[in-house]
Amino acid sequence: MGEDQKKLDVLSNEVFIKALVSSGRTCVLVSEEDEEATFAEPAKRGKHCVVFDPLDGSSNIDCGVSIGTIFGIYMMKDAHEPTLDDVLQPGKNMLALVLSTGKGVNGFALDPSLGEFILTHPDIKILKQGKIYSVNEGNAKNWDGPTSKYFPKDGSSPKSLRYIGSMVANVHRTLLYGGIFFYPADKKIPNGKLRVLYEAFPMSFLMEQAGGQAFTGKERVRFLNI
Repeated sequence: MGEDQKKLDVLSNEVFIKALVSSGRTCVLVSEEDEEATFAEPAKRGKHCVVFDPLDGSSNIDCGVSIGTIFGIYMMKDAHEPTLDDVLQPGKNMLALVLSTGKGVNGFALDPSLGEFILTHPDIKILKQGKIYSVNEGNAKNWDGPTSKYFPKDGSSPKSLRYIGSMVANVHRTLLYGGIFFYPADKKIPNGKLRVLYEAFPMSFLMEQAGGQAFTGKERVRFLNI
């Protein structure tokens, strides 16, 4: 199932499923923590399909690394009994996620005194040119040639490496400060590690909405067929 589950992973997954089902607006839920999809009962069934990683970066909880939730929302394809086909859609069909509803990217912060999220970073736009690259260079020996050429070499202009084992934290920093985030395939993981449905699709949609790009190395992530 990917990363070993921690207790907080399980608890956060339960909270999300309970809240989404009880909202009466969802029909199919697909979580990174579950082997099977969750289908809302007919009395509470809506038209939205939600894919999510309830607690990204959870393997670093003990050392206080930033963690967060990644999610994406799709509409049912047709008015019928919901099936997994409703979820297995390309990223270009995504309706909403994290900070975007398809009309730009906005950042919010929770105000504990109000119990509400307040808009703190309206209309986020990625810098046209950044000096930060984010990748696990410990895997560099396993990269192919085209991947390796993107990284700083001796004599190139100075760049700053910023990487932490949490996609949420890495992408958030890239949104605010510019640069590039990589998690390339390599000899050990030829198809890459990021999960297409609830990590790559939502984050690529977010990056494009902020004026950035997201590629597999061969094509736009959002146009992958699954």
